[in-house]
Parts: sequence; structure tokens; C-alpha cells
Amino acid sequence: MEPTPRNSPPQPPPRGDEPPTTQQTVQRLMDQYAEIARLAGGLAHEIKNPLSTIRLNMQLLAEDLLPDGWDENDEDARPLSPAELRARKRIEAVQRECARLHDLLDDFLVYAKTRRLTLEPRDLNVEIADTLDFFEPECEAAGIEIVPYLEADLPGVMLDREAFRGALMNLLINAKQAMQDGGQIVVQTRSHGSAVSVYLTDTGSGMDDATAGRMFEAFYSTKSGGSGLGLPTTLKLIEAHGGTIAVQSELGRGTRFTIELPAVARLAADGRG
Repeated sequence: MEPTPRNSPPQPPPRGDEPPTTQQTVQRLMDQYAEIARLAGGLAHEIKNPLSTIRLNMQLLAEDLLPDGWDENDEDARPLSPAELRARKRIEAVQRECARLHDLLDDFLVYAKTRRLTLEPRDLNVEIADTLDFFEPECEAAGIEIVPYLEADLPGVMLDREAFRGALMNLLINAKQAMQDGGQIVVQTRSHGSAVSVYLTDTGSGMDDATAGRMFEAFYSTKSGGSGLGLPTTLKLIEAHGGTIAVQSELGRGTRFTIELPAVARLAADGRG
């Protein structure tokens, strides 16, 4: 076999040995994640089914342990014996844990679920205003004022309405839970260049830097009974929109979340391009 001339161009590798492109690598990782999410979701459903049965049987067991016709609201009902009180307390503890695990599995299924977003040009101010209007009665009952500052003539953004409202609700709930004694939530929108920003600021208890740095970690929570999946789910939803989310917080002063989303070109948003 004759040697290849020194000045000849290098020969391409056989097609089967070609390295994967970036797009192929990303697609492979997405497929792997989708399979893991599918398996995890199936496992969560398998756990929920017997968990529901356990909750029901604990309720039946509690009824069997009580005297016939016993009603805790009946002043003439005989007091429960120490053994009955201990049994009732333990059953209630199991029921609470079952309820907590059930809620955790629901949150996990939302977090793990992979679905293709239906992105359409939307008026961000309208979506935010509708979500705030829905959440306002709950805030009023907790002594919390919602203050919107929505920039007029904001560029459109590509949104999946259901997914974005879910992400915003997670942030609002998080802000409300940080203000046990009432306070204020300020929601502001602003356009700059090719992006649109949403600022959600509360006057709650705030966080130190270490806590703020872990807020988007799955299963990390500073709240008793929290699943630690609300903010990670929000992060996934915002990133699926091609956006980013960041948090700034100071102990004793409050917290601000900043969402940035790519803006739609004016002509495209108006349907003229």
C-alpha cells in the first residue's frame, strides 16, 4: 500500500466513528433524564397507592379503638383511658406522616414531570395581574398587601400560561410564608434590551447568604414540613422558557426574586411579522 502523500488533506474518520454533535449530546441527555423522570414518577405512584390504603386503615383503626358512639364534643362522654389516649395519639401521628408523605409525593411528581411547553406570545403584565388577583384574597387574610408596578407597553414574551402561572404562584406562596406577621409583596415588571424582567420583593424575614445559595436545591427547605420542591420546580419552569431566575436576600429585611425572560420582537408579538 502506497503511503499517503505528505501534503494530501487528512482523511475524514469513518462515519461510525464520528464524534456526536452538541445537539446529539443534549438530546441524549434529555432522553436519559426523561427516562429517569418516568421511572421516578412510576415509583412515586406505586408508593402513593399503598400509602392511601394505610391512611384509610388508620382511620378505621382509630374508630374501632374508641367506645361505641363516643364523641369528643359530647360533654357527657366518658373520658378515654390512658391506653386509649396513647393509641389515639400514635394513630394521629401516623396519619400526619402519611399526609405529609402524600403531599411530598404530589410535589415530587410535579417536579419530575417532563412535558413539552406550549409557548405562545403573551402579555406578561396580563398573566401577572390575573395571578395576583387570584392570590390577593389569601394575602389579605394574612395581613399582606400586594403592590404591583407593571411597566406599560411591555414587549410580549413566549409563555406557557399554565407553567408560568404555576412558577409565579410558587414564588408568591414562598413570600407569604416568610411574612407570618403580615407585610408587603411588591411585583414589578421592566423591559431592557431584548429581555423582560419580573421582580418579586417581600418584606419578610429574609435569609442569610448560605440559605439563599441553596434555595433552588431539590428537597432543601427551611420550613417545617416543607417538601423543598417548590422553588426547584419554579427554576425548571423558568429555564424551560429560556429564562433565568436569581435570588437576593437579607436577614430581617426581606427577599427579592428576579426573573428574566427573552422578549418577543414587536412585529412578531403584534402578529405583523
